Amino acid sequence: MAKSVPDVGTVMGEKVEGTPLDELPLSEKKQQFSLAFVRMVVAAAGCSVKCHETDYDGVDITIASSAEYARYYCPQFELQLKCTSQLGVLRDTSLMWQMKAGPFRRLTNPKRHIPAYLGVLHVPESPESWLHQNEERLLVNSKMYWENAANLGVIAEGQASKTVRLPKSNLFDVDRLLGIMKTIGEGGDW
Repeated sequence: MAKSVPDVGTVMGEKVEGTPLDELPLSEKKQQFSLAFVRMVVAAAGCSVKCHETDYDGVDITIASSAEYARYYCPQFELQLKCTSQLGVLRDTSLMWQMKAGPFRRLTNPKRHIPAYLGVLHVPESPESWLHQNEERLLVNSKMYWENAANLGVIAEGQASKTVRLPKSNLFDVDRLLGIMKTIGEGGDW
């Protein structure tokens, strides 16, 4: 007869009943949650996600459409994802995000072949508040703001970081995602 194993894990070095062993660090939870959030919006828009093995080039995923537009068939763009619970980044009309010089330069490189965007998901401080579900619905308590990398400006030589502005009017939702695809697909500025 097998012994039952108590449902005890550790959080911050303390044993806590009811938590899994080796729980993911908060930074990895945020990364996974931001990917899941984007995948939900992308699926609802009828688009797809292409994964990258690394984000060395300044992006995490590529979002693609299978639609044919006036100029292009299957438009796509690359997305660098961030996730934060910091209240200090929220302003009245925007989310302000500080980027290190290296990732900023890679994301905003004007020689990019595929358009790139930055998306920052803002979540509550406590992971237990990120989503709620029951038999009727899944409620995600977060919002993602985005900006075209071409609109993020430049960083001065020798500067270690740059704070960029993501307008709250750029809420990452189905309609705006389809708008990005239409702009790219019709050959508009990106």
